[in-house]
Amino acid sequence: MKKIIFLSLFLSWMGITAQNQVGVIKPSENLITENIPDIPVELSAKVKKYTEARGANLVALHPIKKEMIISTRFANTSQLHVVNQPLGMRKQITFFEEPIGNASFEPTKGEYLILSKDVGGNEFAQLYKYDLKTLQLTLLTDGGRSQNGNINWRKDGKGFFFASTMRNGKDRDIYYMNPNDLTSIKMILQVEGGGWSIQDISEDSKVLIIGEYISANESHLWLLNVENGKLTEFTPRNQKGVVSGQGTFAKNQNGIYYITDFENEFAQLVYKNLNTNQVEYLSKIPWDVERFEVSEDGKNILFSTNEAGASKLYKLDTKTQKYSILPGIPMGSIGGFGFHKSLPLVGITLSNAKSSSDVYYYDLKKNKLEKWTESELGGIQPEDISTPKFIEWKSFDGLNISGFYYPAASKFIGKRPVIINIHGGPEGQSLPNFLGSNNYFTNEMGIAIIYPNVRGSSGFGKTFIKLDNGFLREDSVKDIGALLDWIKTQPDLDADRIMVLGGSYGGYMTLAVSFHYADKIKCAVDVVGISNFNTFLKNTESYRRDLRRVEYGDERDPEMYAFLEKISPLNNTDKIKKPMLIVQGTNDPRVPVTEAMQMRDKLKANGNIVWYLEAKDEGHGFRKKNNVDYQRLVTIQFIEAYLLK
Repeated sequence: MKKIIFLSLFLSWMGITAQNQVGVIKPSENLITENIPDIPVELSAKVKKYTEARGANLVALHPIKKEMIISTRFANTSQLHVVNQPLGMRKQITFFEEPIGNASFEPTKGEYLILSKDVGGNEFAQLYKYDLKTLQLTLLTDGGRSQNGNINWRKDGKGFFFASTMRNGKDRDIYYMNPNDLTSIKMILQVEGGGWSIQDISEDSKVLIIGEYISANESHLWLLNVENGKLTEFTPRNQKGVVSGQGTFAKNQNGIYYITDFENEFAQLVYKNLNTNQVEYLSKIPWDVERFEVSEDGKNILFSTNEAGASKLYKLDTKTQKYSILPGIPMGSIGGFGFHKSLPLVGITLSNAKSSSDVYYYDLKKNKLEKWTESELGGIQPEDISTPKFIEWKSFDGLNISGFYYPAASKFIGKRPVIINIHGGPEGQSLPNFLGSNNYFTNEMGIAIIYPNVRGSSGFGKTFIKLDNGFLREDSVKDIGALLDWIKTQPDLDADRIMVLGGSYGGYMTLAVSFHYADKIKCAVDVVGISNFNTFLKNTESYRRDLRRVEYGDERDPEMYAFLEKISPLNNTDKIKKPMLIVQGTNDPRVPVTEAMQMRDKLKANGNIVWYLEAKDEGHGFRKKNNVDYQRLVTIQFIEAYLLK
């Protein structure tokens, strides 16, 4: 009896109800399900070992103290926690129903935070002042259907600049605010387009570096005079197909550091002298420089690179312009990092294939890395974890395509079924990261997982990232076709049992593979995927529409409209023959719920097997643990029904 009561309480905490307490699991009221069979309670108990792992991510470093704010999850959503010593107690300071992962200290004393929070995954983030003594939360922005963020503080802490779509919901203008005076909000710059952002602020707070994002293939930098509102080109606006970003003032204010791929295949760190306009290339590495930070005294720069999926962190002496790899950083993925304002320390988020993300301090004087969080892996043991292998295959046109292959546990014999998991973006990149709960697939179900980086992925140079643009869209789908052929040649993989899965753009890819290669897969899982490019471009939020047109094509052009209609999965459902699971958030501002609904309805009308799961309190993918847990159980049931049998 005690076991029954405990199990019922556990399921209730997960947001899942149990029929007859120990029989089957029913979805909670915030979930919409169609054609999904009851889930045995025993499955939830079996999977639980893999579902309790958590990670920690660096959010902000205190400007004076040796302490940090991290984001991690202890209950249903990720919240903010203070850590003030190595492996010390994680003191939770926010307790909201919605996840919180972004905040900034007031820069002089650190007595309060500015944090952002949306509702139900709708991505209309509002800014709040959060007093760290009283935990009082004060709304600073309009509270409506606007996006607010990208804050940059004045050096004296008297206020900050931020970007917002509050004027019309479409254009991302630049504003100033004193958070202690709610009447102080004023527009500094009015723009057209949703891709504008603040990169940095001068020491005297009179000049902002402004970024203009056009696409993954083009972005520019501007200088904004705060006092008169004058906007001046910093990088030439007429340079098409050049990415320039992350502009940061040198401490002497005589120049600006930034990242650009001008005249290079990969983005490099450069310095431009504002007096002479001379540009110096500081890094000469045949991989992308992903981000950089300048120390408070201006003497050092840290910059990270993505080298075949592995992160490396370099330290550059700004006087000698010599750089070298920062010693003592283990192999893996580097998340956020930043210099402490008052101490010779760097906060870093690190992860690798064997563990989730954790936060560290790096002592620049001692060249020593010190771990500050120890994220639990739940019941996952070292021997349960699948380690990725780099793989490569040739596509239809001879282009080399690569990815990471996570083998099934060695206890399984014979050829193993395969899940192909395609990233979103489309300019995302699959990295050799920790599988987390997906280790259940490899260790308990005997399934191999492949994460491909098809053409259009970032990390392989600017030529590669452009190879799927516009009328080249389906070439990336052919890369998956070539992967299906490659699987046939592998003695340990079963080409007759393949499932394709993907989210967002990866969801489109999943749907496209489902009709192009229907005879080569067993089933598919589409998560917040685009089913018709034309309806997607019509219904996605207005601040995103023009940015997406650069990537996918402008549907207002009749030729492009016809092409997008031709390749859209919604218009090819007659070729989809295998079972489909569709997962969607009701509040998704990027790929609206209508994309999932119209795909579901047409597949049903055609007589296809289609399972449907929608969360009323989620947006572009599930973030709340109770919803994530239920999605995982549904996916396992789907795999057992249509991939393994």
